[in-house]
Amino acid sequence: MSSIEGFSDFFHAAPDGLRLHARVYGEANSEHWPVVCLPGLTRNARDFHQLALYLSTRSPVARKVVAFDYRGRGQSAHDPDVSRYNVGVEAGDILAGLAALGIEEAAFIGTSRGGLIIHVLGALRPAALKAIVLNDIGPVIEPAGLAHIQTYLERAPKPKTFAEAVDAQRGVHGKDFPVLTDVDWTRMVSALYRDTDQGLLPDFDPKLVDTVANLDLSQPLPALWPQFDTLAAIPLLTIRGANSRLLSADTMRQMREHHPMMETITVDGQGHAPFLETGSLPGDIATFLDRAER
Repeated sequence: MSSIEGFSDFFHAAPDGLRLHARVYGEANSEHWPVVCLPGLTRNARDFHQLALYLSTRSPVARKVVAFDYRGRGQSAHDPDVSRYNVGVEAGDILAGLAALGIEEAAFIGTSRGGLIIHVLGALRPAALKAIVLNDIGPVIEPAGLAHIQTYLERAPKPKTFAEAVDAQRGVHGKDFPVLTDVDWTRMVSALYRDTDQGLLPDFDPKLVDTVANLDLSQPLPALWPQFDTLAAIPLLTIRGANSRLLSADTMRQMREHHPMMETITVDGQGHAPFLETGSLPGDIATFLDRAER
């Protein structure tokens, strides 16, 4: 355990033997449901650092929190086979990580791709899901949102300095996130990039971009309503950025029809995906988890 950072690093083997990484916060907190955090497509466990600190040390109910790096992201090994960068394989990796940690059930927080993985887990291992927070993701993905991600990854800036990286991220995403402060942008860039011998680089396998570049967005994307319906009996909170291009307000309305007990939060001034450590969101998430467990 790092007394400064507040977490320990945990390494485990994927079903195919690849070495994977997770951060574990509040290891001694065993009286309540643990929380499993699953990041977005190109993101990593560092995205959840502030939220994990809150849930593990500052919330009235202190919880163990595990934030995973998928294969090819963060401190997890890169996969030589790019075809294995997919939601199904990654869901299996999460189950392997939970087994290695001895976690049979937990509350899950999934941002974007992490939420898609939760849909798969609902089909594979519904008993493991005690409560769910979906961050700007649902069973229907808007093509315009994916196109925005596709374009960004294909034309991703190559900053030479940290300051250039902050300016680049603000330039690309600033219109969707007008409420973010300089501190927020700095924290985002700290999570997204890493220093290497080649300079500042995004902290993911560059081949991951190919999995998005090859998507044919002229064809309708398959909806995940059958998978979403497997979550109907599980307490669910869906968070949507008011400026989101990936999760529409109409889809969130339909989600409530399928899951009448679903709670919702719309975050003004943020797009895809809201920063879960900002504003009242940490307290809102903690309150939801406490209420679900009671």
